[in-house]
Parts: sequence; structure tokens; C-alpha cells
Amino acid sequence: MILWLDFETRSRCDLLSRGVYNYAQDGSTDVLCMSYAFDDEDVVTWVPGQPFPERVRNHTGQIRAHNAAFERLIFWYVLQINFDLEQFYCTAAQARANCAPGSLEDVGRFASVNMKKDHRGSQLIRLLSIPKADGTFNNDPDLMKEMIAYCEQDVRAMRAISQAMRELSNEELLDYHVNERINDRGVLLDKPLAESAIKYASAELDEIQTLVAEITQGEITSVRSPRMREWVLARVGDQAKKLMENYKDGEKKYSIDKTVRANLLILADENPDEIPPEVADVIQCADDLWASSVAKFKRLAELSDEEDARVRGAFVFAGGSATGRASSYGAQVHNFTRKCAKDPDAVRHAMVRGHQIVPTYGRRVTDVLKGMLRPALIPERGKSLVVVDWAAIEARVNPWLSNCEAGERKLELFRQGEDVYKVNASATFHVPVEAVNGDQRQIGKVQELACGFAGGVGAFAAMGRAYGILLPEPEAKRMVNGWRLANSWAVPYWQALESAYTRAMRNKGHEFSAGRVTYLFDGLHLWYALPSGRVLCYPFAKLDADGVTYAKASWKPAADAKEWPRARLWKGLACENITQAVANDLLRYSLRHLDDVVLHVHDEIVIETADPEAVTKEMERAMCSTPEWAVGIPLNIEVQTMTRYEIGRAHV
Repeated sequence: MILWLDFETRSRCDLLSRGVYNYAQDGSTDVLCMSYAFDDEDVVTWVPGQPFPERVRNHTGQIRAHNAAFERLIFWYVLQINFDLEQFYCTAAQARANCAPGSLEDVGRFASVNMKKDHRGSQLIRLLSIPKADGTFNNDPDLMKEMIAYCEQDVRAMRAISQAMRELSNEELLDYHVNERINDRGVLLDKPLAESAIKYASAELDEIQTLVAEITQGEITSVRSPRMREWVLARVGDQAKKLMENYKDGEKKYSIDKTVRANLLILADENPDEIPPEVADVIQCADDLWASSVAKFKRLAELSDEEDARVRGAFVFAGGSATGRASSYGAQVHNFTRKCAKDPDAVRHAMVRGHQIVPTYGRRVTDVLKGMLRPALIPERGKSLVVVDWAAIEARVNPWLSNCEAGERKLELFRQGEDVYKVNASATFHVPVEAVNGDQRQIGKVQELACGFAGGVGAFAAMGRAYGILLPEPEAKRMVNGWRLANSWAVPYWQALESAYTRAMRNKGHEFSAGRVTYLFDGLHLWYALPSGRVLCYPFAKLDADGVTYAKASWKPAADAKEWPRARLWKGLACENITQAVANDLLRYSLRHLDDVVLHVHDEIVIETADPEAVTKEMERAMCSTPEWAVGIPLNIEVQTMTRYEIGRAHV
């Protein structure tokens, strides 16, 4: 029997800033009402002051809620009812696993289910769940009647939507529970470091804003203003304008996002005539001000537990809907820069004592803070962090998925311990592998990173810039062709993928395979089955003269939109989605067999332990042994033991 339920609560603790764990444990958090239903029975509501329903208290079956961690923690900390974690089934996770949006309102619109979330709810929450200016709460009985009706409607909507979607498989549900255990465990924050970082950042940001106003003679008082883009655009040359171009709905627009800023700064160093020094200074200021590290330190501090300083609830199961990869909530650990300070302990020592950190440890304060984000996560006293990640996991999974002789030859290179970057360079520069020099090997590395998902000259150029490799277009084209020469499995595999999903769209209900993946169009969604047995889809797929399009779950439509925003499927995207999804399947498999995991970031797992040697052996067994469905993937890992979370191979 399934118990469907939803809580409405109130608290002086801000849920959005402090996170669900701090919210549930706050002494001011109370339940306003609990609406629930068993199976397909009518929805009923309990309110405090009434006897708690024993049928709910004694329930031993599955409990379904939308964003179920909230309901689970309210039961644990507010109502003191300790249901087992394994009883909970999250319908938001179910939606994301079906490549749909995670919010109840959005998934209702997305799936066109008749039951939709009532917009009145957000108004009621502001009126009843958030304290007034004097700290008291509104107890209006008429509003409370509305809140109960709203809560009951949420249960009906959740149930209708969940029943209309594919169920989570047993493996997916197991992986969801593993994810929640990691969220419950949390990771320890070096709180004095985080609090010091916030102080340094605040002072730095004020200086940056002042400098921008001076350079622009008061035209721009905030680089976050839309005027910033127009100011830059009016002062740069044609080449710079080209870098700022993007197209939306066929219309040319201009952007100054993170990637654009990086490319403009490179161009400014190469050609001051294209980007005058004062414009480059403003762009650099914008890049510093927008540095995510500033906001992340504040967010980490807000989310950390007041008693034990652990940050909990960081991971969203299946948050990457196209692949099923986890995403980050709150502090966004998946977006932490991989570059760390060379001596984080020394930097930390200086910061907590308020010493000057520029220029000793970096050019600007924001540069220093970026390098201290990962090191701000630490183990408990007497323990270490064991950090393990797969070496070149996507470069191994991709040819394995092609399931062809040429792909097998690429895998054999990994099995023999060959340097695949040198192999790429050898094919490109027509020299023996042993004669490849350091610069050529670096190009071989960029080739591997840029070209595996049907990337062309643009992809190589963008990746090359990140590694300091700037080549004219004819040379960049030669690099792309060189990689494809060394990886003869790739082009036929990409073409096979395109053929398979296109044929599936033309032949409803029939399966078409390419390599180790199978496509099927059911008349509504284009599904693809992975070797693990997990299925993903491109929702509401359509085939027209230009190819296949689908509804992009992560893109939010306008309030009056008649259709969800659509994206175009192409062979490179299909290849990337499949590869990352399989890498995620391997990660999930490993996580099931490991204890005390505190973080997992892309292809990396972090365990907090008092016995690093034993844990290293355990992680080697878990991450280097393949499940039955993945036989033939040559896995290899890199292991580091550390007292701060950092990347030893990528220092600033």
C-alpha cells in the first residue's frame, strides 16, 4: 500500500537560504497541516491539535511525496516519527528520471496532466508560512482553510502525475536512497575559513564596483546591469563582436557570459586594437565580480549545521535529466573550480587571521577565493578524505559503446597503458608515438576532450583556448581530422546513432540499435535503453525536415507559453548523452558498494575515513570492477588522500 502525502509548514528559518536540514531542525518549525491518501482513496487532512492518524504512524509500506526529503525530515525532526529512509519514494526524482522537470508545477504543465498545481499556493505560503515583520505568524482561519485545500490538491496532482509516468526501477530507487544517505551524512565545512572568505569578498566587491564606475565615468555602476553588454559592444572591434554573437530563434544577439568573457580577455592580450585596455579592465572586473566563489562561500556558510558545521542535502538525484547524473543544490559543488591553491593551509592561516593575501597568494582576492573553495571542505579531526576518480572515463566509455573492432582497438590502448594523447598527436603530426613532444601531447589531450562527441573546429578552438592553445582555423581543422584518423570508430558510430534514432522516429514501436544503445519511439517520447538496462528519453519528440526535436525539460517556458521550449537532437549530443549516462551508471554502481561517501562530483568519489589505506583498497575494488553489463570497459582510477578537498594535479 502506498501512502501519498504532503506537508505545509511554517518557520522563522528561511528554507531557501538555510536548506531543508536546518529548516526541519529549527525550533520554530511547525506543521500547519498534513494531507494524505492511501493508494487511490480520497485525500484527507490532519492538523495539529487533532489526534495523529494511527494509520499513518503505523504505515510500513512505501511513502510517496514530491521532494520527499522534506517530508522525511519533517517526520523525523518535527513530529518525531522515524520512518525508514527506504520507505520514501520521491516523485520529483521520478519526474527527473523520466527526463521531465522536477517541480510539481512544471512537471504538471510539461506532462499535460489535468491536475495542475494551484498558483494560489505561493501566495498562501507567503501569508501563513513566513513570519510577519514583528516575528509573529498569521493565523487567519479562512486562509488556513485555503491552505488545506491547496495541500490536498497537491496530493491529488502528485498522485496523478506519478501514476502517469514510468515508475522508478528497483535499481533507480536503490540509487535514490544511496543519494539520500550521502545527503544525510553531509560534508564538514571549515567554517572559520568560509566566514573569513565572505569578509574578504565583500571588501573586494566594493572595490571592483568602484573601479568599474571610475573606468566608465559613471556609465556603469554595476557590471550585473544589462548596460554592461551594450557598453562593451560599442567599444570593441569586429572580431570581438563576433565572439559575443549568439543566435536565438534565428535572431542574432550578443552575450557577455562566462565563456564570452574568457575569450574576450584572451583576444585583448593578443590584439589591444580589438579590445582597448580600459574595456579589457571592465571585462576583467565583471569576471571577478561574477566569480561564483564569492556566492558559494556565503551559501556554504548558510547551509552548514550550526552544531557540527556539516553541509547536508547537496545532491539532487537525477538532476541532470538528459543523463540521470546527479546535480548540486545550494552550494553547487559540481561547479567548484578544479584549480586549488598551491598551499591551502598557508592561505587559510592568513585568511582567518585577517592578513593580506594579495599579491602573495594571487593577483586578486577573487582569484585566491576560487582556489580555496574545494579546500574549505575538510574531514573530521582524526580522519582524512580519500578522493578517487576514474582516469579518462568518457574516453573509455565512448569507444566501448560503439561496439566495433576499431573501438576495441582504442580500448586496447587503455588496457596496455598506452598514452592515448600521444597516439592522437602521432596520427596528427605523422611522427612515431615515442617522438611526440610535450606541446604535441598537449594538443593530443585537447583533441581527446574536444572531438569525442562529434566536435569540429569550433569545439577544438574553444577547448584549446582553455589550455592556452591558439591555432588558426586551417590548423584547428587539421587537429580535428587527426583525431578522427586516430579514432576510426568515431564517425561511423555517430552516423549509426543518427540513423538509429531517425529510423525509430519514422517507425513507431520498433527498436533500432547503434553500438550498445537502442532507440524506440512510442508515439510521444523517443526512448533510449542503456547497456545497464536504465532508460532515458527525449520527451515529446518530433521529426521534421530538419531532424528530431524534443521538449527540453531544463528550459522553463514563459507563463503564457503554449508549448515547452524545444531543442534539436543531433548525433554529437546523442553521443555525449549516452556516454555521460553510462559513466553515471558506473558511478551509481560504485556508490552502492561504498560507505561513508561525503561527496561525488562527476566521475569522482570522496570518502571521509580514519583508515585511508583500507578505504583505498575498498574503492579500488568498487571502482575498477565492472558490473556484468559493462564487461570490457578498461577502468583505471587515480587516488589521493588529503586533509582538505583539493585537486593535486590542477593548482593555481
